[in-house]
Amino acid sequence: MTLITGFLGSGKTTLLQRLLRDPALSDTAVLINEFGEIGLDHHLLERIDETMVMLQSGCVCCTIRGELSAAIKDLLSRRARGALPPFRRLVIESTGLADPFPILSTLRSDPVLRHHLSLGDVITTVDAVNGAAQLDAQPESVKQVAVADRLVLTKTDLASREAADALVDRLRRLNPQAPLWRSAEDLFDAQALLSGAGAAGTPWATHQTETTEPHGHHAHSRHDDNIRTLALNLDNPVDWTRFGIWLTMLLHRHGNELLRVKGILNVAGEPAPVAIHAVQHLVHPPRHLGAWPDADRRSRLVFIARGLDPAAIERSFRAFSRPQSSRYLAPPPRATSEYISG
Repeated sequence: MTLITGFLGSGKTTLLQRLLRDPALSDTAVLINEFGEIGLDHHLLERIDETMVMLQSGCVCCTIRGELSAAIKDLLSRRARGALPPFRRLVIESTGLADPFPILSTLRSDPVLRHHLSLGDVITTVDAVNGAAQLDAQPESVKQVAVADRLVLTKTDLASREAADALVDRLRRLNPQAPLWRSAEDLFDAQALLSGAGAAGTPWATHQTETTEPHGHHAHSRHDDNIRTLALNLDNPVDWTRFGIWLTMLLHRHGNELLRVKGILNVAGEPAPVAIHAVQHLVHPPRHLGAWPDADRRSRLVFIARGLDPAAIERSFRAFSRPQSSRYLAPPPRATSEYISG
């Protein structure tokens, strides 16, 4: 499941129109708010019912009426009955005022949805003309940027280069990890944008711009809406049990303020890294990666938080992870149903 979010007028619909023309999305179901807003008439091949259409690409689009979970289950039921093609991907376009967290939480908290779907990327569109003002005035837009796996800067052809570059700098401070596309300038197709593994994939983006000092020092910045980032490099292997307890306690107390926790861990007893990813109180199952992304074997963690002192987070982690005994503790479970609960 891929979530496309972004504030009102930021270009979600235009991006979705662009993606739906790509044959790579022929095995995709799309949940959108209203057909009238997306202008699909010239793409229609078949109207299945009053809420659902089949596009020429083979993609199925339908409107969200009522609860999101009910709409998704209806799609899954139709697929199981053969009433819809066997789609392999679900793309959801949220409303411009939506907080992304409840949508992600819906998937993780519903056992039926969790059985059929895994979380992919959160893609956030940002308006190059109005984005700076929206970040100043609308807390929802700040959260949409902070939780994004990928950012798409729209309307760069309508904004000055200086304004667009200044906005990019601001986005980098809010979310130093997410790769960023300028939709009017960069060449990308649906497969390129949606190919990331999101919550299940390697969390350390090669596009990261924030620098981190070696030997565990951290870098952080204060900016929009009291959002701060903290990057930690940890030289020694991490005790998985101790880390899990610490993260659970941290999210239990500060989950509303922790917009994102993401990283790869060098876990004691494990030959390859373990990816972790949390959005507020929601913790995704840890994922054992096949190999390290580079020669650096240190654990790397990035926190994006509102109103929390990054230094306090680091002190808490280092105090809790200080070895107290030499006994061996089990590595993280490999079953995806077993995960740290926030």
